[in-house]
Amino acid sequence: MQPSATKTLAVLFAASLLKVAFVSAALPDLMTLEAKIPLGEVRGRIDHLALDPGRHRLYVAELGNGSLGVVDLDQGKVIQRISGLSEPQGVAYVPGADLVYVAQGGDGALARFKADDLAPTGQVALGSDPDNIRVDPTAQRLVVGYGDGLALLEAASGRKTGAIPLAGHPESFQLAAAGRIFVNVPEARQIAVVDAATGKQTGAWSLPHAGGNFPMALDTTAGRLVVVYRDPAVLGVFDMATGAVLARVATCGDADDVFADLPRGRLYVSCGEGMIDILQRQGDGYAELGRVPTAAGARTALFVPELDRLFLAVRANGSEPAAIWIFRPIS
Repeated sequence: MQPSATKTLAVLFAASLLKVAFVSAALPDLMTLEAKIPLGEVRGRIDHLALDPGRHRLYVAELGNGSLGVVDLDQGKVIQRISGLSEPQGVAYVPGADLVYVAQGGDGALARFKADDLAPTGQVALGSDPDNIRVDPTAQRLVVGYGDGLALLEAASGRKTGAIPLAGHPESFQLAAAGRIFVNVPEARQIAVVDAATGKQTGAWSLPHAGGNFPMALDTTAGRLVVVYRDPAVLGVFDMATGAVLARVATCGDADDVFADLPRGRLYVSCGEGMIDILQRQGDGYAELGRVPTAAGARTALFVPELDRLFLAVRANGSEPAAIWIFRPIS
């Protein structure tokens, strides 16, 4: 996206928030909760989120509800819902093909929809528990975590073109430069380093005495791979070139997502214990700046640098209805 387009998108989004009910909550100098967009009668766990920047739409994988929610960010409301899905987990928007993909953990299928009207256009059977989806715009393909490996598919057709075996079920993974893919494989207590060109694993990194590595992000400015572990709740910092462990930093519990805010040199960790942990790049590691309270169980998030906003999926819990909470980082 060009700088002018990015600026325009951010301005339009900021203006659209005026239409949404505002809430007042802030951690001074770090992050403010700008708005809550209700999802309606959505029950159970909410999984991944994806953005269609051209249409200002946020896609919400409502796993426990068996549906995909479509949120219009300009109007601040749900404008459509695709029901009858089988445990929707991963979701991705493909700009060039103008398609939306949904990975269904229940039946093992990757469903495909036209982005303009969300009409179904087919699906492909992948195997057990398809989850995270990444779009590789350079190769015009999708990478999907499922079973004990990664599936490679053509972005426009959804046709499966290959598979990369792993030592266990993949959780979060990131596409890096030079065709490398870093994959969290918590069952094997490792970070798999994969060569996408050959389809083979070339390395396995780990953080001593740590397990449950689920969230992952790339701090490309500093050349670091950051991985959050649940047992114990720590952030592992690795040299992206060598795999050397650079730092180990305590963080919040039950983490599900981590994002790098490159201009600010910050990390945002969203945790099910009910908070967002904010860390600042410092030396070889990161130092905690503060924690923003959220809601118990709200651990799935999406940080969109072009909008400078973090979207948090909050499941229905007692008197708190299901909603998307929108946070704005403060410089």
